[in-house]
This record gives sequence, structure tokens and C-alpha cells, in this order.
Amino acid sequence: MFSLFLCGFSPVQKNVQSSLREDRGASERLQLFEKMNTMEVKLIPCCIFFILMAVAIKAQVNPEMCRYPLGMTGGKIQDKDISASSQWSESTAARFGRLDFDTGDGDGAWCPDIMTEPDGFKEYLQVDLRSLHFITLVGTQGRHANGMGNEFAQRYKIKYSRDGSSWLGWHDRLGKQVIEGNKNTYDVVLKDLEPPIIARFVRFMPVADASMSVCMRVELYGCEWLDGLVSYSLPDGHQMIYRGLDVFFNDSLYDGAIAQRLTKGLGQLADGTWGLDDFLHSQVHGVWPGYDYVGWSNKTFPKGYVEMIFDFDHIRNFTSMKVHCSNMFSRGVRLFRQVTCYFRSESEWESDPVTFRPASEPLSQSARFVTVPLGDRTARSIKCRFHFSDQWMLFSEMAFQSGSAVYNTSLSPHKHGQSKKTLLGGDPTHKVDDSNTRILIGCLVAIIAILLAIILIILWRQVWQKMLEKASRRWLDDELTARLAIQTQAFSFLQSSLSSDDGSTSSYERIYPPCANYQEPSRLIRKLPEFAECTEHLEPAASWGAAICSDSAPHYAEAHIISLQESSDSSSIRAVNMHLFAGPDLTLKEFPREKLTFKEKLGEGQFGEVHLCEAESMQDFLDEDLTMEGNSKSPLLVAVKTLREDANKNARNDFLKEIRIMSRLRDPNIVRLLAVCVDTDPLCMITEYMENGDLNQFLCSLRLKAQNNDKEKQEEGSDEVSSIKLLGMAVQIASGMNYLSSLNFVHRDLATRNCLVGKNDTIKIADFGMSRNLYRGDYFRIQGRAVLPIRWMSWESILLGKFTMASDVWAFGVTLWEILTLCKEQPYSQFSDEQVIENTGEFFRNQGKQVYLPKPQCCPDRIYNDLMLSCWRRNAQERPSFKEIHTQLMESMV
Repeated sequence: MFSLFLCGFSPVQKNVQSSLREDRGASERLQLFEKMNTMEVKLIPCCIFFILMAVAIKAQVNPEMCRYPLGMTGGKIQDKDISASSQWSESTAARFGRLDFDTGDGDGAWCPDIMTEPDGFKEYLQVDLRSLHFITLVGTQGRHANGMGNEFAQRYKIKYSRDGSSWLGWHDRLGKQVIEGNKNTYDVVLKDLEPPIIARFVRFMPVADASMSVCMRVELYGCEWLDGLVSYSLPDGHQMIYRGLDVFFNDSLYDGAIAQRLTKGLGQLADGTWGLDDFLHSQVHGVWPGYDYVGWSNKTFPKGYVEMIFDFDHIRNFTSMKVHCSNMFSRGVRLFRQVTCYFRSESEWESDPVTFRPASEPLSQSARFVTVPLGDRTARSIKCRFHFSDQWMLFSEMAFQSGSAVYNTSLSPHKHGQSKKTLLGGDPTHKVDDSNTRILIGCLVAIIAILLAIILIILWRQVWQKMLEKASRRWLDDELTARLAIQTQAFSFLQSSLSSDDGSTSSYERIYPPCANYQEPSRLIRKLPEFAECTEHLEPAASWGAAICSDSAPHYAEAHIISLQESSDSSSIRAVNMHLFAGPDLTLKEFPREKLTFKEKLGEGQFGEVHLCEAESMQDFLDEDLTMEGNSKSPLLVAVKTLREDANKNARNDFLKEIRIMSRLRDPNIVRLLAVCVDTDPLCMITEYMENGDLNQFLCSLRLKAQNNDKEKQEEGSDEVSSIKLLGMAVQIASGMNYLSSLNFVHRDLATRNCLVGKNDTIKIADFGMSRNLYRGDYFRIQGRAVLPIRWMSWESILLGKFTMASDVWAFGVTLWEILTLCKEQPYSQFSDEQVIENTGEFFRNQGKQVYLPKPQCCPDRIYNDLMLSCWRRNAQERPSFKEIHTQLMESMV
């Protein structure tokens, strides 16, 4: 399983458009070969990566590859291993401090009992990893709790311990201790630990500039520390003066006691980073010369050697030691001449050491790893004496290889039959019995054999794929046709089905003509209007609702309530425009900007931003039919949409046109434009905003009443709602959409997130959902460009790019389903985005395999069968109008 994970063997998702091009047999064969090709392409480099990973882990820990999540998110770290200094309540206990893990049984994060004070450092969240780990990365997150949380740690510190009693504070290579944390409640912020830490226990300690409440969710990234090294002791490094330059070879990362000799800590010799060939240069930017190395001059060691002691977490069977050394002999630095290592399992050092000399003096001045065989000696501590061969000796990294067995400390020390023996690196008779090496070699041979077999399979599959592909293309060219309607006046589509107005079946255009520029059916999604090239006969769309062809990539409507539905017939276009703009212009009063008080940022998009504000004296700027409820002296809650100051001319024209159109909308269930600020930049339009927010969040906070109480009046302030009340909300949405359809407007993004709730459960249709981060999961980005609410869209809107009043009816059916389920789950929540698009292909084929949204628990049968399912009919002309929907809902409430 581990090797499969490394090689990226995730289930291969089916292509977005493949379902439109195949019969049953050919479809299964083509999809099988496509999946195998995808896996085969990934297989070779990934398996090579796995081989290199195995060798790297065997030889040396690598911080660039040691970046695996250690189990806070996935649950590998158990609740009992997560503790904290305090907790605000049981629902914000330490066990809820898991990154990206927001369950319903808690409040979404760990929150301390008291507010974080400046420089207090008293509160912490502690994680016990149960063994030593090499930690290279940490991630933090605030308390989101599905939009209800608003606490996060802007900054924090980290403390760590290897034994649970001695705690050390982490700092970067330049001595900085505070780590920059989160700026909001939902985004994950990852921070590299430079340098990494080796620890079993880790504490996250929030830091605040002022007294404030904080909450945290965390994750640790790294890998298990296989060396088992818990500390080393050695003399402090020396200073070299080279051509007037001060070169410092001290262990600047050492986390133990620092005196003339460093004790009970770890530092640069165990940070996974080795030095460059030229010790005057470093892999770390902005540090002093010699930073990567710890080094000594032989002038201060009369015995001619440097003694180091290495302590481990338990008794191990050591096979070798790897030492990374500098060998720049032109500057008086050489490899060690000899090393003698003593071993200790209990209290006394063994009397028979292992001695090693490098085979020969290398001619190159490159730094290198020297492998010292340790002869399978059993010990918990190793003392090595490195002898000078020149004026200086410089080390940057040390690693130990040992067997995996844990030995009982009561056993006597391992004794060799021979006396002191010199292990010469050049002696061909000397062999080190390393069973782990044999196992690794066997694994590599097996993997190579598997790769050879896969290569043969790939060659065989490619031959058969070409043969099958040719046969499938002939079938596709003869049988499969579809129509991608492109209007001559704008990117608007008025046809409501695949039939013409006179009832005759329209002829289809071939999507894949049998010619040289034949395209795979998997590319069909790129033929959506949002990706169409601008041509000479196409005009830019006039409204916010349509995709506009410009220099930048088109983007699905960021914040639009409506789209002017233009017909290909010029007389129809003139009729619609005359209906909208007949009579004298409606002028909106300029509202003073200084009377707007910012309350909250609702969202942002390509056009600009949407803010929730309070407007003072708004009643004085409204017409009689726009008079709002409440005291004229009290501030009015409004939504302010702004245009970016750097917007181009087309965007400004579209913004002003939206103002002109919205100013003429007069319906109790449509959000109203109240005033504008257009005298100076940024341009603003001020619209209503209902006090209870959007319908999605409003319904999420409620629960359904028992059916026998449905007709009872809902108690004020109760968190229960009856099915009759829910149908009343749907009636209001249908009424507003009936008004828009009477004006030939297409909303294109009807959903509960785009409906606002006011007093007495008044519902008004708006358009802020797309611009809010809260609902970013409701939109699917195609090829990294167009963003579409595919779970609410009709099949013809997704596959053919057609947005009509009939497609709005489809979206209303989904919205009604949301209302009757109290928005407790996303539509088609059991499907991935690709599977949702694939299901639309089943609607296109109409072979009875399409999947509908299930009937909500409180939904009457007649509403689901006669209304909801009729909204999702394949033929757009057979779907009911909003007037019929409104009438049917009214009758169902009687």
C-alpha cells in the first residue's frame, strides 16, 4: 500500500464529455484503455521515485522529501495523544484541534479557556507523536465551524521535547521564534520549519499583540526519525580567519547546553542538510561563511583527535555511520585520518573499539559522505574519536544505520572474539553483514522485474488501442451528432430544447467531422461558449449574465442577478429593449458615501467587491414605492457592490447598464436597487440586504417540525419550521422568477445561496452567492477558467452552453429540493463534480440511466412527482413555466 501511495495510484476519474461519444461496448473498452494509459504514464516515473525514496531513507533523511502528514487530519494521532493547557468548553477540547477536520460533534477547533495575552505564552495545544519524528513543516487553521466561527491565531510559537520533560523553543536560522499564522478562519497556512526539529512532543502556543480569543487546528508534517539519535556531545566549533575573512564553524542550531563542550542536544549535524564543496558558501541565504559546517583546528587538541558522544533512544544493532566531511585541502581542510568508536549499552564503555581508516586520500576537493562500518555492534551510546590529517576537520552531517530490533537492556554488551582490530576501508577481505541491505537489493530486483513486465504490457496495449480507436472513430463519425448553437448577435441562447419552433426536429451539426482536425470527444467541454474564440460576427454580451469575450479569460457571472435574453431575431431584440427602456429615464439619487458604514465584506469577484453596510437617512433618497420598513432615523442594512477602479471601459459600461436595468425592477420578491454612488470612483450600487442573511444559512440553522404539527403556526424565535412554511418560501421564489421571466430575464444562478431572508420570512432573489468564499465549493472550475454551478444547472446548460428560462426552471427544482431538505447537504453530495457532469450525459442520451435528486423526507408526493421532476424533464419545452409553478405551489398550500 505504501508503494502504491507514493506512485499516485488514485482512482482515475472519467472524462467530462466521454459519455456522449460511445455505445455500451465501445465505451467500456475505450474507457478501460484510457485509464490504463493514464496509470501507465504515471507508473514509470513514480516507481523510479519510490526506488530513490527507499535508497534515500536508507542513507540519509531528506527534508525536501520528508513532508508527510503525521496524523492530525487523517486520525492516525489518537485523541488521547492530543492535550492542551486549558479548554473553553468540552466542545472546544484539544481533540478538536485537527487541521481540516470540522465534525458536527464539536465547535470546530481547540480554544483555550482564557484569552491570549501579549507575551503570555501560557496556553498551548500539545501533540504526542509516540516516537521521535523529523518534523519539517507545520500547518494551522482557525475555527470555521461552517461559517459560525471567527477565531484564529495570527501568530504562534512552537516548543518541542524529545523526552517530555525538557522543553526547547524553536527558532529559525536567524533566531526568530514567532511564526506568522492565519489571516482568516478557513484557509490553511503551511510554514516550513527551517531548521527542522527532532521531537516526540510538540506544543503550539498562540501569540497575540493584544488580549483576544484564539482557536487553532493544526497538523505536523515530516517522517519518523529512524536514526534514533536523541543527543550528541562534542566540543564547540572554532573560528577560522581566511584571508582576512572571519569564518565561524560553531553549531548554531544546537538545542542543548552550550559551553566549551556542547551536551544533551542536537543541531546542524542532524538537520538533514549537508554543506557545499566550498565551505565559505552556504545553501542558506543570508548567513555567515562556514555556516553549514561544524569544525575544529588541531592546534587546540594536543591528543590529535576530536571526541564525540552519540546517545540513542534505545539499544540498537549498528551497522554503519555516515559522516559528511569537507576535503578542501588547498585551505588546510582534509578528511579525518582515522576514527575509533567505543560502544556502551549500560554504564561502562566496552574495551574493544572499532577503528576505521579511509582507504586512500581522495584527489578531489569535493565534500563527500564517508561510510564508517560499525560491525553490527550493539549499544545505546557511541563514542567516536576523529583524528586530524591536516590543520582543520569539518563535518556537516552525521547519520547512523542500525537494525530494527530493540534489545533488552539487561543483556550483556556484545563481545567480539578478536581483540582491537583495525577495519581498513581498502581491505577486500573485510565484509559487513547487513541483512537490511540484502532485503533492499531484493526489493529493487523485484521492482525492476515488475517494470519490465509493465513495459511489455504497455507496448501490447498500445497496439490494441490503436486498432480499437480506429473502429470507434468510424462508429462515432456515422452515428454521433450534436448541436452547439452559436447565435449571431450575442452569447445568448433562446432555443429551449433540441426541437425547432415549428415542432420539427432540427438537423444536427457533427461535432467531430471526419477530417484532419478531428478532436477527441473528451475535448467537448472546451466547446462551451465561455471558451469560444471571438469572431467577427459576435458582439460582446450586453449584460452581466453572459460570458464576455475579451483579452482576459471569460469567467462565469461573478455577481449578476439577471441576463438579458436576446433572440437571434432582430425584431425580438428591439421589442425587448423597447419594453425595458421605454419612457423617460428612471434616475436614482446619488447617495453620500460618508453615510455608509462598513460592517462586513460579503465577497469579491472580477467586477469588484460586495460589502454589507449601514446607510444613514436612506429613506430620504427613496421613491415612494421604494419606502422601506422601520424608523427613518435608524440606519438601514444594505449591500454595496463596487466596481474596481482599474476596470476597463467594457466593465464600466456593463456595470452602468446593470444599474439601469435593476432600477426598473419592481417586485416584492426581487432585491431592489436603492441608490447609487457614481459621481466618483469606485462606482457603487446600493441594494437591499435582508436582516436574516441568505436562505441557505437561514435554513441550515433550523430543523423540521413533526408532520402532525405542520399546519400549526411557527412560534416566534423557534428553531423549528413546518413543511407548509417551507413551501411558502418556495412560492415567493417562484413569484419573483415569474416576474423576471415575464421580462425575458434569465437569472443563470438560482439557488438558496442567492435568496435573502427578511422579516416574517420574506424572500427576495439576489445574486451574491458566487462572490462569497463560503460557497466556493458550489462552483466547478472547468479547465481552470469558467466557473459554473453545475449541481444546479440543466443538462443543456452544461453540455451545450444554453441558458434559457427553461434552464432557470431546472435550477428552481434544485432550489426547491434544497429548501425541503433544509440545505443540510449539497445537491448530488454523493457525486464528485466529474460524476455530476457525467450524469448530465445520461439526460442527453435519455436511456433511463440518469440519476435524479431523491424525494426529501417532508416533500409531498404530488410536489415531487408532479412539480419537481417536471422541472428536470429532458425536453426543455415540456418543463412548466414559472407561472404554472407558482400556481401549483399555491394550490398545494390550500
